[in-house]
Amino acid sequence: MHKKYKAALFDLDGVLVDTAKYHFLAWNQIAKSLGITFTEEDNERLKGVSRMESLDILLSLGSVILTNEEKVELADKKNKIYVEYILKLDEKDILPGVLLLLEELKEKGIRTAIGSASKNTPVIIERLGIKKYFQAISDGNIISKAKPDPEVFIKAAEMINIEQKECVVFEDAKAGIQAAKRAGMYAVGVGRKEDLPGADRWVSTLLELDSNQLF
Repeated sequence: MHKKYKAALFDLDGVLVDTAKYHFLAWNQIAKSLGITFTEEDNERLKGVSRMESLDILLSLGSVILTNEEKVELADKKNKIYVEYILKLDEKDILPGVLLLLEELKEKGIRTAIGSASKNTPVIIERLGIKKYFQAISDGNIISKAKPDPEVFIKAAEMINIEQKECVVFEDAKAGIQAAKRAGMYAVGVGRKEDLPGADRWVSTLLELDSNQLF
């Protein structure tokens, strides 16, 4: 039996909602405009990574060198394309097991927060109708260091006034698992075990999770 934790911190993309497909479509448009071939496998490398770092990875695929000004312009263009997609999100896009877990945590009085690099976090959770479940949002609008730096989760724990060692993090990206462990938190990998080394336990979806084992 695991110890009982006091807070649950959730990554957004790939844990609460599948927006990876929209990131792919948006980045693919940018790649095509630069003559770069961008695959879904390449898109996996961008999971949990900030927008500017993602652009650098994309540019490296085509050995394209741009000025900082040009990079900012392209990153903004990508975000506008992406936002057009996410404005169509609704409750049906919430991933399996999410609502059940959030309801259980609410009943148990467990503190909850989001820890995501995405600056679009507020828009997405509003569209999904799940804002009411979270006491805090630590995202790209208030942090300066991207995962695997633990800043996003440390900030989330501070915002809900819970010690880092008392937090469970739900993550679908390797960089996110690394960030959680660096913050001294218990990490649940959501996805394939081989893709998420270092996690304390793994589930393919949140439907598999028995919240009583952790909270």
